[in-house]
Amino acid sequence: MTFPLLIDTDPGVDDALAILMAHRQADVVGLSIAAGNVGLAHTVANGLKLVEVIGAQTPVFAGCPVPLVLPAEDAAFVHGADGFGDTGYLPASRGAADEHAVEAILRLSREHAGELTLVALAPLTNLALALRLDPQLPSRVRRLVVMGGAVTGRGNTHLVPAEFNIGFDPEAAHVVFTGWPQFDLVDWEACVRHAMDFAWFDRVVSAADPRAQFYAAISRKARRFNETHGRGGMIVADALAMAVALDPSIVRATEKRHVAIELNGTTTRGATVVDWEGRLARPANANIVLEVDQARFEALVAGALGGA
Repeated sequence: MTFPLLIDTDPGVDDALAILMAHRQADVVGLSIAAGNVGLAHTVANGLKLVEVIGAQTPVFAGCPVPLVLPAEDAAFVHGADGFGDTGYLPASRGAADEHAVEAILRLSREHAGELTLVALAPLTNLALALRLDPQLPSRVRRLVVMGGAVTGRGNTHLVPAEFNIGFDPEAAHVVFTGWPQFDLVDWEACVRHAMDFAWFDRVVSAADPRAQFYAAISRKARRFNETHGRGGMIVADALAMAVALDPSIVRATEKRHVAIELNGTTTRGATVVDWEGRLARPANANIVLEVDQARFEALVAGALGGA
């Protein structure tokens, strides 16, 4: 049985895999697009191309081109200047919807009130603005899954404790983490623990399915980055978050804790600060995913690329 799912995203190689996974199992009602991995023109174009490759009519909504307050560096050195490995793909034949992503988030939350799953794979700029416009947004969303943070301070940015999505727009993350009563958090460290074996990944993307062929092309640069930087396998962070959203039963271990965002530290800006010991006496806002069933996660990935 499918369910309505809205993806806030900044495609992005791992976003692309997550979007492929979602279209196989859910009723994807839209892609709301932000800047992040690369600039907004590229992330919108990438979202449109993915929908075309899938053969879907999913609307794509262009959103925020910059963080709320301070400028931030993108991740083109991982994803390529275009976000899709500089493959030079032919642009999609259709364009983005006229509606702004923030307005689309609010509208779709009303149209699917109480049923909508929202998966946030990008910096939280769009979602923060939607929440500021309508603080009742969380009451209409059945479930929010956020890919972001590094819960013990082992991030992936130039600031040691910060993860990219949160570090790109810490103010937006602060708005969401303080304004959303309960959400599932899939952090960078969990994604590292659930990296996919390179040989397994290479076999999966070598399938004859057009989705696998497209993903093999756009992920080639990111795969090399993972291997040359000593990672134990192919890390596809957004795909792990999507797996948790699509099938919550794959989750094996979680911790419910209060998580806040550091905004001012010279070396800690963008850090996700977890109150592991309950010293702040604040309600737990995050259900932190610590472990998933790796085999079932990989099965979801393989299925999205045309595997069994």
